[in-house]
Amino acid sequence: MDTSTKSIKHRVIEIIAEQAVLEPSDVTADSTLEDLGIDSLGLVESIFAIEEAFDISVPFNANAPEESDFDISSVASIVTGIEKLVAEQHK
Repeated sequence: MDTSTKSIKHRVIEIIAEQAVLEPSDVTADSTLEDLGIDSLGLVESIFAIEEAFDISVPFNANAPEESDFDISSVASIVTGIEKLVAEQHK
């Protein structure tokens, strides 16, 4: 794993932990946002913070999350999605 991948994961976890008012060490790859107590508003705020942190646009519709191409089922899936978006952005 290169450092950029590690730092993306670390930063996404920090943002999610901040929304959940938890320590980053309390957020695992298997955690769901629901497990962490993040509601739909917290999710939207997390997505905005992630977009800002990485200067990307996340294909996520807060009004119809199930229709989004972006997988928010777990922290790991969010990190994977962000890594892909960042990689595409920097081609």
